[in-house]
Amino acid sequence: MNEAIRVAVVGAGQFGVNHVRVAAAAPGCRLAGVVDLDPARAASVAAAHGTLAMPDCRSLIGEVDAAIVAVPTQAHAAVACELLEAGIDVLVEKPISFDLPSTDRMIAAAAANGRILQVGHLERFNPAAIALTGIARLPLFFEVHRMSLFSPRSLDIDVVLDLMIHDLDIVLSLVDADLDEIRAAGISILSPKVDIANVRLQFANGCVANLTASRASTETIRKLRLFQPGEYISVDYSRQELLAIRVTESREISFHPVEISKDEPLRTQFESFLECVRTRRKPVVDGTAARRTLEVALAVVSEIEKHAAVVEASVEAGVRRQ
Repeated sequence: MNEAIRVAVVGAGQFGVNHVRVAAAAPGCRLAGVVDLDPARAASVAAAHGTLAMPDCRSLIGEVDAAIVAVPTQAHAAVACELLEAGIDVLVEKPISFDLPSTDRMIAAAAANGRILQVGHLERFNPAAIALTGIARLPLFFEVHRMSLFSPRSLDIDVVLDLMIHDLDIVLSLVDADLDEIRAAGISILSPKVDIANVRLQFANGCVANLTASRASTETIRKLRLFQPGEYISVDYSRQELLAIRVTESREISFHPVEISKDEPLRTQFESFLECVRTRRKPVVDGTAARRTLEVALAVVSEIEKHAAVVEASVEAGVRRQ
């Protein structure tokens, strides 16, 4: 496919507009349209980027080769399946969906129609994460923190599916072993959903990962620390920095900052998606990989609910004793 790939963005909300911006500027791409439930918003965003506001997904059939789905998570499966079944390749925002049955429908629709289904696990395209993948040999311990200021965006899902899922995806991609145990706790603070969560994952090879995510923080932190034999690696996703600290044969500590060419992950992700559309190669994060991450995320949510039930019972028992 040598001609410009025709792309539409479905969902022009807070994050969808970023997809519109990136698609409008990407070489080898023609932004063919913007779809949103709010016609005025679709018209405004489309006009700002020199394209058309389109009324619905049906209007994209025959007009586009690919689409980005940036609608609320609950609507991912319905929108993505409609597009895939119409022969349109799809990049859908993370999480792929809110449950496994709808995820499986999307994977099946992509397979049945020979379409690309890529999932927007954006951190995979962070230059620091790409550099980490190149030097992570045998991770044995992770300490991960992802903290954000409160935002009204994505309140239809809890902090595990909103933020922590990025780090679950990275950890699962680096550990070559089955997941044996999940222990988790979380609380709601600013929304009806869980806003702060902590989880401990233990893998069959002995690797342990501690992850904390909060969307009720006073600062933004995106950091991962990885320990493997003879080496400690520190990653700052926000700054796109990676430092490897190694123990030499003489038992001395040496510091090795890794040179990284900084880039916008959203742009790199979109370029990768376009290349998949052109070549029909498998995406970095396809439906199957995203499903595995979602399955673990949902298991974390389940463990949080169990922990909450124990806490609630303890509180009620304490009240009765007073």
